[in-house]
Amino acid sequence: MAISLILASQSPRRRELLQQLGIQFSVVPSAFEEQMGTRFAPGTLVEQNALGKSLDVQKKYPNALILGADTIVVINGNVVGKPIDQEDAVKMLQSMEGRHHTVHTGVALLEKDRWCVRSRVTRVLMRPLTEAQIRAYVATGEPMDKAGSYAIQGIGSTFVDAIEGCYTNVVGLSLPLLFDMLKEFDRVLF
Repeated sequence: MAISLILASQSPRRRELLQQLGIQFSVVPSAFEEQMGTRFAPGTLVEQNALGKSLDVQKKYPNALILGADTIVVINGNVVGKPIDQEDAVKMLQSMEGRHHTVHTGVALLEKDRWCVRSRVTRVLMRPLTEAQIRAYVATGEPMDKAGSYAIQGIGSTFVDAIEGCYTNVVGLSLPLLFDMLKEFDRVLF
């Protein structure tokens, strides 16, 4: 059975992941304003943001299957999203180099009055880096629209020594989690 849904995100990485699974989808960006900070635990924060995005799109498409997602990085107990500029990206990477951090992604799947909201966490170890390496990487532009200022599926992969957990979660959408959630909605990929 072909699965068709609306992706409530403009993330090119999430689009690529859905394409890998052969899921048919259209993109409808959400106008929901993501929350940041420490008001909620990281898992709750990303779940709330993913749900908010999905509910916003559901207002326009009340009968569609809608997928929303949100990813944050937690460094030394601090929640970070995407960098605001190159210097912010440098600071984020400097705070992670040679240390562990966690990547949290919330996923919300909605269809009419049915909801399923979950999250995953992956622990990432970044290798030690020099300031010159960090600045050269930031100059590529790759970190500028990524939570935590790096792309594990791109050049940033050279900075990652190890991960504990789901790789696609770090990219921006845990495919094993999505697979299980789709089954709850009686949508099976295979």
